[in-house]
Amino acid sequence: MKTALVYPLAALAEIAGCFAFWAWLRSGHSVWWIVPGTVSLAVFAWLLTLVPSEAAGRAFAAYGGVYICASLIWMRLVEKASPDRWDLIGGAACLIGAAIILFGPRG
Repeated sequence: MKTALVYPLAALAEIAGCFAFWAWLRSGHSVWWIVPGTVSLAVFAWLLTLVPSEAAGRAFAAYGGVYICASLIWMRLVEKASPDRWDLIGGAACLIGAAIILFGPRG
């Protein structure tokens, strides 16, 4: 249950932080956008340390699937651009991969 909460929050923090830099460097917004962006990226990194995993790489790999889907949601809600069917199929495949990484039996 903890992972189901941490991963979406981490994705939101990472996407918001990266978007702040995008807004500054690509959209002509003020350089001050990097202040909340940097804080958001620090929160993202801290949140990933809360994932119960014996290996950081496994926690990060599984997070990748969640991040991809969260990015598509961000694109729709914030950027007002609709994901196409290939975005959705790819996102679903990534979530399946993340679930295999997280919940697969360990020997």
